[in-house]
Amino acid sequence: MKFGAYFIQPVERADVFVVDIKPSARKRNPNVGEVVNREGSTHTFESRQAAETWAEEFVSSTRDRVWIQAAHPADRSDVDGYLLSRNTRGAVEQLERAYDKRRRRLRGGDQSAQSGLPIE
Repeated sequence: MKFGAYFIQPVERADVFVVDIKPSARKRNPNVGEVVNREGSTHTFESRQAAETWAEEFVSSTRDRVWIQAAHPADRSDVDGYLLSRNTRGAVEQLERAYDKRRRRLRGGDQSAQSGLPIE
């Protein structure tokens, strides 16, 4: 298998780091999706460092961020780690807008006034 400048040679299981690509990474990063379609969702590397270097090749912006996360010790699958991503597009943008609105208001730049319920 080849991706970029990295060649992965099949070796004994004890000497490899097996990575499974999770759907979140495939959906979030189009380059990961292409690799899954071409080569499948499970990949074998010589070490975790080699897997992390491979994952860094997919990152072209913070929006497309993917990373290698070690599998949980109780995970019974044959993988050592997962290529993951997080869909934060909507939530982060909403938080940033709320923060900007509050910051403008505190600096006196936002003319909208907050008001509570009328007290009678």
